[in-house]
Amino acid sequence: MNTPNLNLVELTEQFGTDEKCRKALEQLRWKDGAKCPRCQSGATPIANRFQYDCDSCHYQFSVTAGTIFHDSHLSLWKWFIATALLCEAKKGMSACQIQRTVGMSYKTAWYLCHRIRAAMVEVNKPMLDGKIEMDETYIGGKAQGGKSKGITGRGSDKEIVVGIRQRNGELRLFHSRGVKAKTLAQYIRENVSPDAEVIFTDDYPSYPSAIKRAGMPSRKHKAINHSKRVYVIGDTHTNTIESAFSLFKRGIRGTWHHVSAKHLAAYLEEMEFRFNNRKNPYLFRDTILRLIGSPNLQYKNLTAKAQDAAA
Repeated sequence: MNTPNLNLVELTEQFGTDEKCRKALEQLRWKDGAKCPRCQSGATPIANRFQYDCDSCHYQFSVTAGTIFHDSHLSLWKWFIATALLCEAKKGMSACQIQRTVGMSYKTAWYLCHRIRAAMVEVNKPMLDGKIEMDETYIGGKAQGGKSKGITGRGSDKEIVVGIRQRNGELRLFHSRGVKAKTLAQYIRENVSPDAEVIFTDDYPSYPSAIKRAGMPSRKHKAINHSKRVYVIGDTHTNTIESAFSLFKRGIRGTWHHVSAKHLAAYLEEMEFRFNNRKNPYLFRDTILRLIGSPNLQYKNLTAKAQDAAA
């Protein structure tokens, strides 16, 4: 598993059976030999079985014990292929595509994709520094009345996505409850270093107040006047974050076709993870590692109503 990302043929050759996948998981999970998930003692392999017997407490377990793979009835090699497809697809991979390509029911493919997305969620993200761009976009179908009533952007019933991107650095995407200064300031405080050189935005009135609320001096804010159709003045622009928005929207139009408000944050996390790791030659391996360490996302919680799932 310490080889760079593989193409689909190489992946099938190396991980085309559950036995090969188990060996790969053992190498990733136990670099110094099998450890009991209960007491962390060493363990002895059980002959002719894919299990181990703890030398101390005699608990019998396999490499999938305590992982997201343990309660799955899906073959491990299908998990591996689906994970590789989601890692390599620049604009995402739909459950229908996974269903057809890997071979499973749509329900299984949909649940599988969401479990992999959940493992992609990053915690303890580093603060963004240097030159920062911040903007918002709107996701969803056309609001009633469309452009004739001027409700296709702010003020429409679309879902709001706020993006922050460090030039030549990482991306952050959020399903936001609004674009008021208080909300935007929270995203800045939690994701942008106080030592950042400058924040570029458009001329939306909330941004100056948001940057002030976040504790950053106004001199670090530069705005480009989109309302007057001005898009670039020297290095003042928001083209970098807008290109990330464009990539996500192409994923919706061409791959997923529809993303519900309830699951929008999960798709944003997937896009963010893949974008920030676009130059990582070991993305597949690192994603499998995340699957090993991630908690299980239960189907009943995934399909619960939004207010119940948040409870």
